[in-house]
Amino acid sequence: MLVQLSIRDIVLIDRLDLELGIGLTILTGETGAGKSILLDAFSLALGARGDGTLVRQGEAQGQVTAVFDLPVLHPSLAAARAQDIETDGELILRRVQMADGRTRAFVNDQPVSLQTLRLIARELVEIHGQHDDRALVNPNTHRNLIDAFGGLGAELSAVRAAHAALQTARADLAREQEAVEKVRKEVDYLRHADAELGKLAPNIGEETSLADRRGVMMQAEKVTSEIRDAYEAVAGQGSPVPVLASVLRRLDRRRQQAPDLISPSLQALDAALNALDLAGTALDQALRDAQFDPRELEEVEDRLFALRGASRKYGVPVDELPALAEKIAGDLATLDAGETRLVHLEKAVRAAEAAYAKAAESLSTGRKKAARDLDKAVTGELAPLKLESARFLTQMRTEGHGPDGTDQVEFWVETNPGSRPGPLMKVASGGELARFMLALKVVLADRGSAPTLVFDEIDTGVGGAVADAIGQRLARLASRVQVLAVTHAPQVAARAAGHFRIAKDMIEKGRRVATRVTSLADAARREEIARMLAGATITDEARAAAGRLLEGAG
Repeated sequence: MLVQLSIRDIVLIDRLDLELGIGLTILTGETGAGKSILLDAFSLALGARGDGTLVRQGEAQGQVTAVFDLPVLHPSLAAARAQDIETDGELILRRVQMADGRTRAFVNDQPVSLQTLRLIARELVEIHGQHDDRALVNPNTHRNLIDAFGGLGAELSAVRAAHAALQTARADLAREQEAVEKVRKEVDYLRHADAELGKLAPNIGEETSLADRRGVMMQAEKVTSEIRDAYEAVAGQGSPVPVLASVLRRLDRRRQQAPDLISPSLQALDAALNALDLAGTALDQALRDAQFDPRELEEVEDRLFALRGASRKYGVPVDELPALAEKIAGDLATLDAGETRLVHLEKAVRAAEAAYAKAAESLSTGRKKAARDLDKAVTGELAPLKLESARFLTQMRTEGHGPDGTDQVEFWVETNPGSRPGPLMKVASGGELARFMLALKVVLADRGSAPTLVFDEIDTGVGGAVADAIGQRLARLASRVQVLAVTHAPQVAARAAGHFRIAKDMIEKGRRVATRVTSLADAARREEIARMLAGATITDEARAAAGRLLEGAG
């Protein structure tokens, strides 16, 4: 609830500090004393549109500070924490208005944007008046109020969960459809490429191996005769090996006679024979390698040209053809698997749609019952408020399939029997609208209500029993939430738990006026109610009537 309101240099208010408590707090005063200014200043702290003309004349800036004490789980505290604002259950909203039109906003002394201030403040206070279009008259809030009144939180959560599941299922299906469709557009090309590359069966490194083999075969004819002549010279008929071997044997037989003289020569001849043997073996292998079948060259060239042709066709190096073949095979497998997944995902979407429809229908049924109960309860409050011929009607229609269900809800009224019902804001007059709002808030007070309600002169144009009925309902409402009411009706003022009188005072030797707010108790309160009854001249009869009102209200 609102526990403190401080105003500095706003219009006629130079300095004001109000301490507020639970229950019904009444603000009274003569017309023009500044009651509306106080509410305008309060609205400024809640994020209302600023204006440089609100700053008190001669001052550079004005400011308004509103302090709220809230339960730990209140949505406004959660909204503040979501903005990284530290809070321990207390919210301090401060708005600074510059004379040049600029404004600054703070929450718990942390600078915030005006949008953030409004986001945090919107669950704190509801302001209702004859021409109010911000609170219950906004159709966007009516469905939430029906849900709160009917205790449909569990059903609403089920619908939101079902809607989220449906959205997920649809998104999964859409992604799979997109992937499958992409492959479908290229399926003929992919199947041709898969068949072609599958038949070709390329291998990494194959191009290099084939090119090397082709080069060897093309050069083989040119070097074969030279290799053969060399082989003949080393290991053929012209080979020196037999002569050298004979010389080696004869020298070996003489080695005992002159070992130091012969051994080096024997070793050299032995190495020469070994070298000739190795050379002969190498030349023999070279001759075998040089011998090839011309058909093999043709096959090597055909294979090499086929690989290079595929490389040009598919725009990748030859060594990347195996990876491309694998990818294409994978894409086709994706298509085949995707077709199967599509069937499952389509079934999942249908199941999610059915689950959502069932949850939404259950919620809609609960809303219809809550609407009937709300209509009956609100209509029952109207007769004492001089709306005995009026009816309150909750209109529901099916529209859309969103996270909050399929229902659109709007509060309508019928002000007189036989008249055409219509939306609350369009059909009810200013005074009627305020009383409809009061009846509705009395019924909804402990469900879907902000912790602080402000009523601005909702008793205008009524008196006597109707004013007393309004006072009774404000008092009933204040037993569950904090209520602030600006009133001209003594019957309403008599029921207050706290009473403030707003008046203008002359300051600076009569040259300037300031609005003052005084907390009233006992005799002062009785005197103020007597003034409200009698006017400018307060009589003993008015004081006695004021006393009776206070006693009756107690």
